[in-house]
Amino acid sequence: MSVRPGGTPPSDPGPSPSPAGDLEHRISRFTAGFAEDGGYRTPTEQERRAFVAAVAHLLEGDPEAARAGLTEIDFTLRTVTDAANGRRYAEVADSASESGHTTRGWGRVYVDLDGPARWSVQVPHPVADARTEQLGARVLRGAPGGVLVLAGAHRDAGEDGAADVAHRDDSVFHAVVDELTRRNLPGVQLHGFADESFRGRDAVVSTGRGDSAVADAERLTAALRRDGLDVCTAYSARCKLSGRENEQGRAAADRRSRFLHLELNKTVRGDDAKLHRAAASITTLTERWSRP
Repeated sequence: MSVRPGGTPPSDPGPSPSPAGDLEHRISRFTAGFAEDGGYRTPTEQERRAFVAAVAHLLEGDPEAARAGLTEIDFTLRTVTDAANGRRYAEVADSASESGHTTRGWGRVYVDLDGPARWSVQVPHPVADARTEQLGARVLRGAPGGVLVLAGAHRDAGEDGAADVAHRDDSVFHAVVDELTRRNLPGVQLHGFADESFRGRDAVVSTGRGDSAVADAERLTAALRRDGLDVCTAYSARCKLSGRENEQGRAAADRRSRFLHLELNKTVRGDDAKLHRAAASITTLTERWSRP
């Protein structure tokens, strides 16, 4: 099922469109109910495989095969048009309710339909890492060819850390990111930290366990610094919050695929203008990734 970046663009999923609206608002509405007691069920291996197979069909331009596979696990496929830029995205969402929020907590995937998939942005801790879900939406719309992988529950919703998908390899989130990594799509994963956790620093840029994305990390660091952020460069120095135990980063390192782990403090995430500038800084990188 593997295709190279720049291959066949995904086809429009066809039926089940949603009206044009603000993508960021749509995602914020989906995550609004996430809470520590929200519930989460670890998917079976069969369910993970079915989900990933459906996403693979979507990436390869076969929405009907994608829809059929998703129906088997009670997910749906629809087209969302973002009013902010007019770009169309395929939305993979839980069928149980219009919001997609159920106690399964498997999340959503958004795929740009106006060209081939070339890169990903990943949000493993929506709400828990406040406003990373909004940042993810802004990054997705910033450059063509993006895939947004969004976790479907608060990181503390499951038992024994089961919903902390950044540190688990048995989630739908991990399975989808691993498939994108297998296809050699570079990705950036978004996180947040409390100011007191790393005083004096606004951001931490890391390549996780690997070193394939050092040049990308340097470009992102330069962009963030141009906006006045104090950045710790975990790819070249000792930093807290370096993401070296991140499971998606481990998988990317094993495949020699480019992976970035970005941490932003609460002050940056809590100020809408600063969050917007952070998204713009990331977009300077994703725009490069979007080129053939």
